[in-house]
Amino acid sequence: MIRKTLSASLLAALFLATPALAEEATIGRPIEGGSLHQGHLDMVAYYVPRGDLLEVTATFAPKTGGDPLRFVMGLANSDAVAFSIPGHPGSLYAFSRSGKEVTVSTETDTSLRADATMP
Repeated sequence: MIRKTLSASLLAALFLATPALAEEATIGRPIEGGSLHQGHLDMVAYYVPRGDLLEVTATFAPKTGGDPLRFVMGLANSDAVAFSIPGHPGSLYAFSRSGKEVTVSTETDTSLRADATMP
């Protein structure tokens, strides 16, 4: 009985401690758009080739209204970057490039990260 309770508790703790990958979009061609709608922000992204880089433009719009935020980044092959949006620390957005594909994902679990701007 104790073994079953401990096993169930351990399994539940592992699921609760693991951040869930909420959404993912892969962009496979220039100007093709991808979007994510998890959390408090909607995000749309696309890329254009710039030499050896893929210039990725991502626009984040709060669902409750307000000004959108636009980020532009150059990704070389095998590059990856992840960040949260100022004022919206509850979601982590990740961008990675493999060949001519850019994958964008978001996860929502702030319990495993600390916001450096918070006292």
